[in-house]
Amino acid sequence: MERIWLKNYPHGVAADIDPTEYASLAGLFEEACAKYGHLPAFTNMGATLSYAQLDELSRAFAAWLQTSGLESGDRIAIMLPNILQYPIALFGAHRAGLVVVNTNPLYTARELEHQLKDCGAKAIVIVENFAHVLQQVLPRTAIKKVLVTQIGDFLGTARGLIVNFVLRYVHKKIPPWQIADAVNFKSALSKGLGLKLEAITLGSEDIAFLQYTGGTTGLAKAAVLTHRNMIANVLQAREWLMPTLVPQPDRIVVTALPLYHIFSLTANCLVFVHLGARNILITNPRDFAAFVAELKKYRFYFLSGVNTLFNGLLNTPGFETIDFSGLRISLGGGMAVQGVVAARWKKVTGNNLTQAWGLTETSPAACINPPSLEFNGSIGLPISSTEISIRNDSGEELETNQTGEICVRGPQVMRGYWNQPEETKNAFFGDWLRTGDIGHIDNEGYVFIEDRKKDIILVSGFNVYPNEVEGVAAEHPGVLEVAAVAQADEKCGEVVALFVVKKDPALSSDALLAHCRTALTGYKMPKHVYFRLELPKTNVGKILRRALRDELRQQNTA
Repeated sequence: MERIWLKNYPHGVAADIDPTEYASLAGLFEEACAKYGHLPAFTNMGATLSYAQLDELSRAFAAWLQTSGLESGDRIAIMLPNILQYPIALFGAHRAGLVVVNTNPLYTARELEHQLKDCGAKAIVIVENFAHVLQQVLPRTAIKKVLVTQIGDFLGTARGLIVNFVLRYVHKKIPPWQIADAVNFKSALSKGLGLKLEAITLGSEDIAFLQYTGGTTGLAKAAVLTHRNMIANVLQAREWLMPTLVPQPDRIVVTALPLYHIFSLTANCLVFVHLGARNILITNPRDFAAFVAELKKYRFYFLSGVNTLFNGLLNTPGFETIDFSGLRISLGGGMAVQGVVAARWKKVTGNNLTQAWGLTETSPAACINPPSLEFNGSIGLPISSTEISIRNDSGEELETNQTGEICVRGPQVMRGYWNQPEETKNAFFGDWLRTGDIGHIDNEGYVFIEDRKKDIILVSGFNVYPNEVEGVAAEHPGVLEVAAVAQADEKCGEVVALFVVKKDPALSSDALLAHCRTALTGYKMPKHVYFRLELPKTNVGKILRRALRDELRQQNTA
């Protein structure tokens, strides 16, 4: 298809980028530190690291890794929330030539064990709050080095001691744990400061991240994202930002979404390090009152989030009194932005809520609306060097305004899935990534999503795969049959609904949910349980999830 979307590009945005501009993320990062050394890079709970300090600490971590038996290409898991330790660990790992495996700190033991075994990680950086989970699975993994940190370790002596004391003794957020030979992250950096960092040659096709996303078999699989993939998406985002980019030192970015999520990782961390911005890390965005109090301290330029985050802020007392005079971009992604939320956001902040779209497999951005454009319900225009094609089930391209599967081609598209050749094969029509989303392109080049081909349940921007939830629920001895589907929810967009046929007549929803809670992260937990005498099936016995989803939709409209 002709790139009809180019006619609607904002003035000054290039049609194409050069993904070879940098050989690696390590090179991109080192250039930023040299250029912006005197400027603040990351702020968290009142403590700030400058680019020069981040350069020094990440270099120290990289040197420590090199002397600890880790080699270029080895995988390292980073299991941290939004705290200052995250960028130190991230950029230090890349400078040592390692592959980063972002790991959700809220994983259950089952989920953590699968990811660590699947990627073959040899090291992990983990916040102490969750070390007890790692302890349960560690003997069954290839992990050789465990680095543990506390939330307050980089907040300064007085503040750090207070934060760590309160978490441990007042809020009791640190369950007991014991891991032999665990290394204190801060001590490792102290040792690394006295070590020489050996030069590492990274190429654009070397792997930067194994970024996990859901699997059709019920187990998460890793998208293989190269340095070229990630640099391409950084440069694509840079192009889109240029018409609204403010001068230093007004480039203040608010990062509430977790950095282990691909959206926040690229859109907030990598892009704005490249642009020398100051990143305000929000460790607990669920505490909206504290979040709003933090926002009042800064005249921020950029805020990203999912629909539920924007809606939560709008419903928090005091949000309307924030100074929005510096806000140029409010970027919504991860889940559909609701029109009513976008309208209210514009009324309160004076800024458009700009919807973007992408996947883990596209690093993640593929389409973004022009920031100056009023909310229009579309997922935007294909970004620089990106092509969108609407195709039927045979892989044939359809015309504008015809509905089919949205396919993506561009330098940000993943290499494939880690050790999953069949999954990789099924994910492509030639060199076109099949997204599983159904939609169309209009005559102006705007892309619209109409439905999802896959059965993914999108809870507050996080993918939940029915097979995984069903597999856990089915392990309960009282369950005969089970199906997990999406149910509309005002707060989360969608939540998990379970349809269950009982084996044990005494089975209750409370008992089943208690069972699921032992193996599923919070956002994957079913929120509704419906008991049925039978479930709808095809003639070969496959449960018809779509029929169950339709039933729920009819209930909502009744």
